[in-house]
Amino acid sequence: MKSDIEIARECKLRRIQNVAEELEVPEEALLPYGHYKAKLSEAFLKEIEARRKGRLVLVTAINPTPAGEGKTTTSIGLADAIRKRGKKVCLALREPSLGPCFGIKGGAAGGGYAQVVPMEDLNLHFTGDFHAITSANNLLCALLDNHIQQGNELGIDPRNVVVKRCEDMNDRALRNIVIGLGSKADGMVREDHFVISVATEVMAIFCLAKDMQDLKERLGKMIVAYDFAGKPVTAEDLHAVGAMAALLKDAIQPNLIQTLEHTPAIVHGGPFANIAHGCNSVRATEAALRLADVVVTEAGFGADLGAEKFFDIKCRKTGLSPDAVVLVATVRALKYNGGVAKADLKEENVEALKKGLPNLGAHIGNLKKFGVSVVVAINRFDTDSAEELRVIEDFCREQGASFALSEVFAKGGEGGLDLADAVLSVIEQGESAFHLLYEDAASLKEKIEAVAKEIYGAKGVSYSAAAERVLQNLEQMGLGNLPVCMAKSQYSLSDDPKKLGRPTDFEITVREVYPSAGAGFVVAVLGNMMTMPGLPKRPAAFDIDVDEDGNIVGLF
Repeated sequence: MKSDIEIARECKLRRIQNVAEELEVPEEALLPYGHYKAKLSEAFLKEIEARRKGRLVLVTAINPTPAGEGKTTTSIGLADAIRKRGKKVCLALREPSLGPCFGIKGGAAGGGYAQVVPMEDLNLHFTGDFHAITSANNLLCALLDNHIQQGNELGIDPRNVVVKRCEDMNDRALRNIVIGLGSKADGMVREDHFVISVATEVMAIFCLAKDMQDLKERLGKMIVAYDFAGKPVTAEDLHAVGAMAALLKDAIQPNLIQTLEHTPAIVHGGPFANIAHGCNSVRATEAALRLADVVVTEAGFGADLGAEKFFDIKCRKTGLSPDAVVLVATVRALKYNGGVAKADLKEENVEALKKGLPNLGAHIGNLKKFGVSVVVAINRFDTDSAEELRVIEDFCREQGASFALSEVFAKGGEGGLDLADAVLSVIEQGESAFHLLYEDAASLKEKIEAVAKEIYGAKGVSYSAAAERVLQNLEQMGLGNLPVCMAKSQYSLSDDPKKLGRPTDFEITVREVYPSAGAGFVVAVLGNMMTMPGLPKRPAAFDIDVDEDGNIVGLF
């Protein structure tokens, strides 16, 4: 089997102007970054605001194995298949982070014959959006520490700084650091922290902002620290907003590329769903909906994370409403949830598969709680046996869920035609009656407990003393009306990655709570979840190189 990068290199890409023509985007609306990628201009985005919206399909998944289960691959192949059925379609995806790219999971350009290209560009620097976000965040941090150094007129308490520095790389050694060491001129000594760029509030704001004015207003509301009286200090108080916006001016324009089959793809923004809200930018989704009849988008990790946040945060904030939801399931993930070790997932094990099926059932039931129509995509791997696939299909029938086999990795859009037909049938029936899980008026604790009990299946929630204090303070500050963003392990419905399948009789623990006032939600960190990942013993970076002809090799 050829590697992803070998398959991608065999593709004869269309010039980006030709890809744009399929969406009736004029050449003057493109800001090219070479021949095969471009940003959509601000003027064009404003011009199409009044257009009728197309239909929205969300792709999510069951709880995955550490290697991921092909959610992006399924999204891409589904869009290619819908295009083969004669529909005007557009993808709306997230940009990859360098962290997993050089770590363990790999990139986020899809795989096999269902990829977005140019895949090397996308998985590495792309159009520089993440660098801009990283720079804007770190400028804010520098301005804060400089303010303290230059007299601290705002009375910032150095022990109560909440904004963290960032970089788009897994680096556990930077989780907890001390800054300001050296002479008096080197700044005040204090404890500081790093998070990965995709976990920053700047990234969340970037993905939820409607336009530059909205972006600036949200940036200004960011709570960066508290003063000695316990009152919040914002980015606006530090006069940081204008300069941050200048760094983000080009980045907020969505990027247009293509699939291997030349389906248009708008790829923009990229928060992780286990430590952030896990959806691509609102601007990308809205633009796609005004340019195509059907838009395929995705939300990160399992439906307990990405889909719940897509619904309760992104849809709540924008009024978006999905017309269908695709739930990706794999034989290997269900066996993993049934207790099979990662190294043994290629071996047939029907009993373990059956043991893991309640995980699929939980996700089907959870999605139905939002009133959406669900199609299970059984993402086929070449090691899957016919008996294992039959067991999943029978289970879907028992659950009353539509399903289709997906072979897009091996066959591209052709391998997704059955899935496309199932999705288009659901859309045409128009049976989705989307609604949110909880109301704005509920307290923050009520919202946390609604997600914990209704989606995770927890019997209760416990809070650290620090989390209790912050929740009380946030309610008093008037932020109790915000939705909650749960930071949790992606491998389990619980906050313990070892509790696989469909765990019962468990409590979740809220260890930490902090406001993302600019993004418009409150983050609850569950269990031992980290916002700066680490590298594995043998990172993917070991296999990546540049050959004598200047080609990148080893990139999946």
